[in-house]
Amino acid sequence: MATNSASKRRAGAYRVGAARARAADVHLSRAPESRTLLHGMDCGSPIVVAPAPYIAAAREPGWGAYLDGFLARNREALRALSLEPRIVSGRDGIRLELQPGLRAGAIPLRSAVTGLVAGGIVVNPRFGWPGVGQVLSATGWGSGPEFLSLPLVPGSGREVPAWVLAGPVLRRLKELLANLRPGYVERNEVRSHPRGQIQWQTYLTRQLPSGRWHHLPCRFSEIDTDSRLRQAVRWTLERLHFDLGAVGGGDQIALSLIGQIILLLEQVIDVPARRPLRGELERDMGGGSMTSLALLEGLRAMSWIVDERGLGGGRTSDGLAWTLPLEQLWERYVESLLRAEAGRTGGRVRVGRSGETVVPLAWDDPSHRALGHLVPDFVVHRPDGIEIVDAKYKSHFADLDANRWSALAEETQASMRADLHQVLAYAATAGSSDKIRATLIYPVRRNLYEDLEQRDRAETKALISVGSRQITLSMKAVPFGLA
Repeated sequence: MATNSASKRRAGAYRVGAARARAADVHLSRAPESRTLLHGMDCGSPIVVAPAPYIAAAREPGWGAYLDGFLARNREALRALSLEPRIVSGRDGIRLELQPGLRAGAIPLRSAVTGLVAGGIVVNPRFGWPGVGQVLSATGWGSGPEFLSLPLVPGSGREVPAWVLAGPVLRRLKELLANLRPGYVERNEVRSHPRGQIQWQTYLTRQLPSGRWHHLPCRFSEIDTDSRLRQAVRWTLERLHFDLGAVGGGDQIALSLIGQIILLLEQVIDVPARRPLRGELERDMGGGSMTSLALLEGLRAMSWIVDERGLGGGRTSDGLAWTLPLEQLWERYVESLLRAEAGRTGGRVRVGRSGETVVPLAWDDPSHRALGHLVPDFVVHRPDGIEIVDAKYKSHFADLDANRWSALAEETQASMRADLHQVLAYAATAGSSDKIRATLIYPVRRNLYEDLEQRDRAETKALISVGSRQITLSMKAVPFGLA
């Protein structure tokens, strides 16, 4: 009896061990099931990426041999979001950190083993979504999110306001309608009076046998806009109206976009709304070289709505992969402020992004040709002088207000000195004007700006005399957004 009991125990142990071995083998070959969404902030603390969701089961903790594979599979996505990988060694082995840069957005992360999406990252803007929304509205959504040709980001659809992606979709639809020119459209209709070409074969096989002798099937061309496309635009606009209305409430950005939607709906009020089919959108997007960019972008935007591809605000779980270059957004916002001020004072704004402020540098050493020109962000010509403006998406002004110069980190001090030297170099190229202003503009939060204004410290100046010319060096704080 004892022998039989021992044999049964050994057999049971063997079966359990074999089952565990099979389970381990299966786990080694299958994709991780968890889909973790990591969070960060632009220029904020490093994001620690735990290996578990992205590697197969391993006897030893940490990334082991899978780290290179993970970085290789996600290189494109990490680069798109300006996430810099850092490998840190510690007592628990190798730790992977991703340092956020000057972009907000969302990207998927692929498994190092299978290449399938096993998680994602959302990087939020340090000045908050309300400020970003106000800046995007002020710049006409022209510097809004760039959509990436990457898979959906798991869980990201509930992480951002609905208007973050709805705004660019609306801008594309607006451009589509503006570029929808009338053209010749071929129609097939059964008419009581002939028009164009009568389809005799159809008439003989359908109309004549049924006794409808006076019904003539005709084919003809007439000038019209594409009513099918306008029906799809109306459906998309109404869907955007519904989605934004669901989260509107006190959200001023959503309410502003709803107002724009109502105006656009007036342009398609004469056609019924019709949900477009995915197949027709794909067919129209593949229309060849004759398809205009406005049409192509508009069709692509409609496909996102048709596919329920995560406009944010909680309607869907997964969302589109996208990136928002905050440095460019800040530059465009400063441009909008300068143009508004120049319009009131009779000034003229030249923009470096458009190639209007380029100053060539004639080096005598050919090896220095890589630095062949200076390009200030903005040059503002006014009746009383010239102002050189550089927009810096950095926290330096807030850092300087919170700390004395001696208390700032050495890296911050060096960066501020570089900014000052740069704008002064630009000022040296300003021409023959006797009155020159060189201004650095930094973003701050609204509450800090109001506090600075109350203490008369929102702008600090220094005067520099160079011969007969006087340069006013200025560092200025501007709130990121209006509220």
